[in-house]
Amino acid sequence: MEYDTLSNGLRLPKVGFGTYKTEGGEGTRVVTQALEAGYRLLDTASFYGNEEAVGEGICQSGIPREELLLTSKAWRTEMGYENILAAFERSCRRLGVEYLDLYLLHWPRVPWSDPDWKRHNAESWRALEELYRAGRVRAIGVSNFLPEHLDALLETAELCPMVNQIEYHPGWNQPQVLDWCRAHGTLVEAWSPMGRRRVLEHPLVVELAEKYGLSPAQLCIRFALENGVQPLPKSSSPERMRENLDVFRVSLTAEDVCRLNAMEPAGWSGLDPRRMGME
Repeated sequence: MEYDTLSNGLRLPKVGFGTYKTEGGEGTRVVTQALEAGYRLLDTASFYGNEEAVGEGICQSGIPREELLLTSKAWRTEMGYENILAAFERSCRRLGVEYLDLYLLHWPRVPWSDPDWKRHNAESWRALEELYRAGRVRAIGVSNFLPEHLDALLETAELCPMVNQIEYHPGWNQPQVLDWCRAHGTLVEAWSPMGRRRVLEHPLVVELAEKYGLSPAQLCIRFALENGVQPLPKSSSPERMRENLDVFRVSLTAEDVCRLNAMEPAGWSGLDPRRMGME
């Protein structure tokens, strides 16, 4: 496994495992099988409702906690200084751990739905900074923050987000967000790196997958890696789990990366950080 290094020196595997929509006993099975396949970075969130299942999967795997990197996220309704501190403790309790490796604000508060959005984001970030300095979390970041949200956050933040997890895949590569993060030393993580499987039949994706001897899913993961983005694929199939890790044997040419970067919009989830509410 190859690694990315965050601005604070923490090393993360270049490919992580997403757990959205894997709950209960099925979620525990999926997590256990992902760990057996070789994943060591697991991504969950309070909103996913599966932190207990993820924790049980880790327990059943028998892999020592220190060999794993575990991410969770605070939901919009958990924003605010005191609320974030309480949400963090709930997540740790459900996961059965004493600390997290990465803790993120899941979505920004935004002007469309919250007139006091800057203060709420700032207070939430201050709580993350406190957790980080106390050693309860090894790195802190955000998710779905656009440059205007990030610039506003830095007006009061003492630490720049170390990670920004966004929707990222061929057909939705968010270059402005990527440019901001590169300029500030923030690692971009990709949720939905296959465009919810909607881009796997796109002619260009199919063409290039055949060219490189990859599956379309592997090509999407490789696309993220070529752009310095950490993909978080998810799957319930052990075979596809292993396949999604087998992406380091080839590299894409600069020309083909440019072709993928220039794809027309495709596979977008429809979730717009500027328009998300407070529910």
